[in-house]
Amino acid sequence: MGDSAGGGGLIRLIVVGLRPAVNGGGSGRSSGSVPPCLCGSVCEALETLRTQSRRGTEALRKRRNGSTWNRYSPWTPPRLACILPVFAMSTITPSIALRCSGLVKRYPDVVAVDGLDLAVHSGECFGLLGPNGAGKTTTVEIFEGLTKPDAGDVEVLGMHWGRGQDVALRDRLGIQLQETQVSEKLTVSETIALFRSFYATGRDIESTIATVSLTEKQDSRVGKLSGGQKQRLAVACALVGDPDVLFLDEPTTGLDPQARLQLWDIVDSYKRERGTVLLTTHYMEEATRLCDRVAIVDHGKIIALGTPIELIASLGADQVVEFAAEGDVDLAAVGALPGVRSTKATDAGNTLNVIEIGEALPALLGELDRQGARLTTLTTHQATLEDVFVHLTGRMLRDA
Repeated sequence: MGDSAGGGGLIRLIVVGLRPAVNGGGSGRSSGSVPPCLCGSVCEALETLRTQSRRGTEALRKRRNGSTWNRYSPWTPPRLACILPVFAMSTITPSIALRCSGLVKRYPDVVAVDGLDLAVHSGECFGLLGPNGAGKTTTVEIFEGLTKPDAGDVEVLGMHWGRGQDVALRDRLGIQLQETQVSEKLTVSETIALFRSFYATGRDIESTIATVSLTEKQDSRVGKLSGGQKQRLAVACALVGDPDVLFLDEPTTGLDPQARLQLWDIVDSYKRERGTVLLTTHYMEEATRLCDRVAIVDHGKIIALGTPIELIASLGADQVVEFAAEGDVDLAAVGALPGVRSTKATDAGNTLNVIEIGEALPALLGELDRQGARLTTLTTHQATLEDVFVHLTGRMLRDA
C-alpha cells in the first residue's frame, strides 16, 4: 500500500493503519484478542479513540505537514483503525430515522396507502405534501404505531412496532395529531406536566412552555386559549418528552398567518437541535419554508420526491401563467410560442410554464387574438410546489 501523501482517500489510510493491528506493526505490541476486521468492537474502539485523542491529533497534524501515516502507524491502536470506517460511513451516508417499503393500508371504500416507499434521514425535516385524502395522515399514523398496515415493512429508529419494542419506541417519539383533545379544565402548565409524566426522561416543563411562547398563559385553562395557542400547546405536549422524532400532522390548519408563523418558529428551533421531523401539510409555503425534502403524495402514492428547490426546478420554468378564454384554444399552438416551456389544461383554465415572461406574454396575447379567443382572466406568479402538483396531476392542490 505504501505511504499516502494527501488526497489518497480515507480508505487507503484505514488499510495502512490496520497493518500493525494485524501483524503487530513495529511497536512490539500484541494485538491480543482484538478482531482484525474493520467493524469489530465498536464500543471498545470509541474508548480507545478517547484515550489516544491527544497523540492521534498530533500524528495527524504531522502527517498533514508532510509526514506519512505509515511512519506513525506503530503506535496507532488497532481499534482506532477499526473505528475509522464507521466515521467514514457516517459522513457519506446519513442515518435513517424512519423507513417504510411497500406500505399498504386499505379501507372498505379506498386504498389509503398504495405501495409507498419512504426513507427519512436523521436530523432532517421531511414533508408529506398533498391534498386531503392523499394518504398523508394514514402514513404518519402507521409510523407512529397508531395504525397497523395491511402490507409492507416499517422501521422507526431502527426498531419495529409489535416486536417487543413498543414501550422503548414511544419514549422517543413526540406526536402532534391533527386534533389533539385535552381536558379544557386543566391549565396549560398542568397539561404539559401530565404529558411529561408519560416519559421516563424529558424536558423541563417551564422551559417547554417558554419554547412555545405560552409563559403568560401557563396558569390559564385550556378552554380559554385561542386556536393558535391550543396548537402551540399540542406541539409543547409533543416536545416535553424530548423526542428524537417529532410528528406534526397538519400543524397549522385553520390558523391565522401570525399563529402559523409562530408555529414555524417552533419547528425551526427543534430543527436547530438536530431533531427529526415528519410533517404533513397541504400548504405549499409551509413545505417550502420548513422542509429539507418533500414527497408529493396523491392517491396513496409518492409522485415526486426531492428538495423544494429541486421539485420546482423540475418544471423547467421560472414563471407560471394561468389564463382562461372564451372560445376554443389550440394549446399546441400556444405551446410553440417563444418562451413557453410547457402547457396544461386544468379545470380552472390553462397553465403555461414559461422561462421568458416578457417574451411569452405578448406572444400569448397575439396568438389568442389570431385564434379568435377572447381572454377573460390572466395571472402570473413565481413557480411553486403547487405548480409541480398541477403539472403532475392536472389538478390544483387545494381542490384535489
